[in-house]
This record gives sequence, structure tokens and C-alpha cells, in this order.
Amino acid sequence: MSIKLIAVDMDGTFLTDDKTYNRHRFQAQYEQLKQLNIHFAVASGNQLFKLMSFFDDFDHDISFVAENGAYVWTENRELNVNHLSADAVEATYRFLENYPLYRTVICGKESAYILSTVTEEGYAASLKYYSRLKTISSYNEIDDTILKVALNLQGQCQETLTSAAHRDLSGILVPVTSGHEFVDLIIPGIHKAHGMKALQKHLNIDDSEVITFGDNGNDVEMLRQSGYSFAMSNASAEAKQAARFMTGHNNGECVLDIIDLIISCVRDGSSFDEVLISRTAAFV
Repeated sequence: MSIKLIAVDMDGTFLTDDKTYNRHRFQAQYEQLKQLNIHFAVASGNQLFKLMSFFDDFDHDISFVAENGAYVWTENRELNVNHLSADAVEATYRFLENYPLYRTVICGKESAYILSTVTEEGYAASLKYYSRLKTISSYNEIDDTILKVALNLQGQCQETLTSAAHRDLSGILVPVTSGHEFVDLIIPGIHKAHGMKALQKHLNIDDSEVITFGDNGNDVEMLRQSGYSFAMSNASAEAKQAARFMTGHNNGECVLDIIDLIISCVRDGSSFDEVLISRTAAFV
């Protein structure tokens, strides 16, 4: 078995529902992964700065595939950025004006932006996902490189939004579910698998040498692309269908359990497939 890269989604996968993980356990694993020359990456729809905050006491070996693959950061530097053109940004803002009831976050390279009309509760909820979040009175105030748009449905109909986005933003942005009543509008073809490809090319790692974990629609391409992929038991149906293996609930440290198994298999030369089938997972 040759495993060179482990990539994890965060919300609903690596993190528990209260947005934490067993830091002490993972720190010990992380040191072992480095000794075995296995790279660790975070692949998430979240903002780069928010993702970094979960690992602020680690060194700079962790890579980040942020904003659903639009922004890739590794070795403490920017590796790859995909952003909307000026015309695409203008068309997106016109589209969003038709949906004032959705809590919208414009995701830029330097910060995220939310309209000042947001409630105090809504702003606090958004801060859970964006360490850098600025209030604006108009989208026209934004002077940044725009990577994607995140909309919190707040009880609104997801089907209505996605249908409208497919119709009105065709060729500009594509809607994908990211969990917790969020729909992300992403650049067509710029998803987590795209970001992972950029990182893998930089690290000279083949798809067959990658293990990924995810739970939602924005993980599908990444789960399909990697040689070993795991959907959580709490995952959406499309994520489970895309993954090769199933594992347990995000609240049960199941990603860390699999990482322990990876470390053990690499150290003693065991067959990862055979161990998975017999001990921890089943084929989907």
C-alpha cells in the first residue's frame, strides 16, 4: 500500500457537531504521519483563515483546499487561486438582489462580506465559518478577488434557489449543498477535486495514493477522484454513493480511527483494503 496524502472535510466529517476535534489525539497522529511522509490536507468549503484557526498551534506542513477548491494553500504560501471575472461578479450580484431573504456571504480572498442588514444572530452564526467577516451596505463596496458565494437558506426552499441558480447563473456559478442549510455557488469545474489535483500535482501524488473523507454534496467529486474515499454515516445520500467506503458518525472520532489504521498498516506493511473490509468499513 502506498498512501501519501490524507484529505478531510471539516464540518460533519473531521469536526464534531460542536465544531471541535480531539486535538491531543490528532497531534500525536500528525507527528506519526510526518514521520511516514504522509501529507495531511484540509478540504473544505470554509474560508482559509477559519480553517487555519483549527490548527493554529501546528506547524506549516498542513495544506488547505479552501472555499470548495477555489483557494489552495500549502507550505505556508498560496498555491492556486480560481476567482470570478468582473462580469461574473456583476451578474452574481444582480441575481442575489432577487433573494433578499437568504443570508448571503460573499467569499473573497482577503475577507468574507455580509450585508449590514443581517441580524445580530445571523452575523454571529456566520462567524462560525468566517474568521474574517466584514459588514457592507452594498455589494458594490467590495474590492476583493471573489472566490464563491455562500447562502444560508434559513428555512427557505433549497429547490427554489438551486433551480433559479441553474437557470440564471448558467455557465457562471453552480449550486452545491454544503450542509447546515447552506448552498454554495461555485465556479463550474472548480470544486474540491480540482483543488486537490492542484495540490497533488505540486506534491507529485497520484489519485491512487490519496485518502479522502466527506459528508456532503460538495465532497462528491473529491470522493470519486481519490483512490480511497470514506463517507460518514451521517453523510448525504450522494456523498455515500460517491465514496468507496463507509465509516461512522462525525461525533465518534471515526476519521481519527481510520488515521490510526492507516498508520498501523503503513508501519507493518498490511493490506489496507483487507483490513478495512474485515475491521472498520464496508464497500458502499
